[in-house]
Amino acid sequence: MEMSEEKLEVTVDSEVDGTHFLFTQKTSKSKKVLDYDYKRCNGCGICIEICPRKAIEAGPLIEIATGLDAPPVIVDHTKCSFCGMCASFCPVKALRMTVNDKDIIELSQFPHLDSGVVFNEKCLPCLLCKKSCPEEAIEVELTFPKKEAIAPFVSGKKGEIEVDMDKCTLCGLCAEFCPAFVLVEKKAAADDLLPFSDLLIDREKCDYCGLCVPFCPDDAIKVRGDFDEEEIRAKAPKITGSIKVDDDKCTRCGWCEAVCPYDAASVTKPFEGEITLVDMKLKGCDPVGCHGCFNVCPSRAWIIPGDQKIDVVRDFCTYCGACEKACHVKAIAVKRTGTRHTPVEDTPWAVDWEKAISCLTTMERERPEVSRTLNMDRAEKKSEPLHIKPVIDPELRASVEERIKKISSVLGSKQVRRAWEKKDGATALREIKKRMKL
Repeated sequence: MEMSEEKLEVTVDSEVDGTHFLFTQKTSKSKKVLDYDYKRCNGCGICIEICPRKAIEAGPLIEIATGLDAPPVIVDHTKCSFCGMCASFCPVKALRMTVNDKDIIELSQFPHLDSGVVFNEKCLPCLLCKKSCPEEAIEVELTFPKKEAIAPFVSGKKGEIEVDMDKCTLCGLCAEFCPAFVLVEKKAAADDLLPFSDLLIDREKCDYCGLCVPFCPDDAIKVRGDFDEEEIRAKAPKITGSIKVDDDKCTRCGWCEAVCPYDAASVTKPFEGEITLVDMKLKGCDPVGCHGCFNVCPSRAWIIPGDQKIDVVRDFCTYCGACEKACHVKAIAVKRTGTRHTPVEDTPWAVDWEKAISCLTTMERERPEVSRTLNMDRAEKKSEPLHIKPVIDPELRASVEERIKKISSVLGSKQVRRAWEKKDGATALREIKKRMKL
């Protein structure tokens, strides 16, 4: 009985779509697509460390960190085995992979980083985490009715209103509820988390209805006016809404947990580790002129304190290592001591996954055994004979120059050019022969 083996044909293609490099591997059984968004990539180099085939190389990371528009890493798709390790452990999700149009993060046979953000029942929700998130990964939808829908503005009313700023958390809900409140926004920084600097009152838009008093979650607003307190409390809406985290953008930096005054957010980071500054190297650091570590940090954790040249808020560091690779004076050292990941299933390739995950902390990558690989001897380079300048025959040269003169006059003929423009080859050829007397 004859046995026949079906040959598995594999094709690998690549294309560019905007900022995305798309690499596709097709077989008769599967289609794998590796999607690399170079604008999302911060050059941390984890994909380089974890790749079993050395198919990923670093680009000019220092120059990219200071403004060069180029891919931080380069993927050689001809070497890639489409194992998915780079996509499974990319902390900023610049690398994604699908198998038969399904994201490998959804497939249990592909271990991946196990991290996340959870909002508990204490969440109002408010606007603080949304406005402070460095990756704009939080969406908040407020569903309570606005003041105008409950008690339309009545002009001419008199009263008094004040906000106790010692109690106010600048959550922003009063400004969403009533146009009389105005939040002063600012750019949040790692050493000053709040996205708002002050809360102002536009008294021309306030009719002292008192609805904001029971509505404020911090009991920070006091209003004196012509209203019935019990009636106002009955009319005041409850704070309702929903909050959603975009996992594709979220880097688990911890800003939302730190800024929330209600202990409603809990963040699980992908890595444990430590980050240190090398004092001797800091002499060459120019944080204002360079700004490389600021630019690549997905957590926006770097600061310039008053008493130091530069520093990092360690609570926000995710230990990705991008800042270390971006520093041109090598003043930053990042060490990962632990990796949170989903279980490695008992599969034929489980050992390779365990080695890959281990290298994220040991920085030592064990790759497949290649010692028994056959090496072909390269053919010796043959020396080519020197080019010899040909001998020019004066008679032949004179003949050539004579024909060049004739053809030059033909090319200047309007009749020939018009025939060519009309794509009338026959007429053009007749005219050429007549003028050259062929």
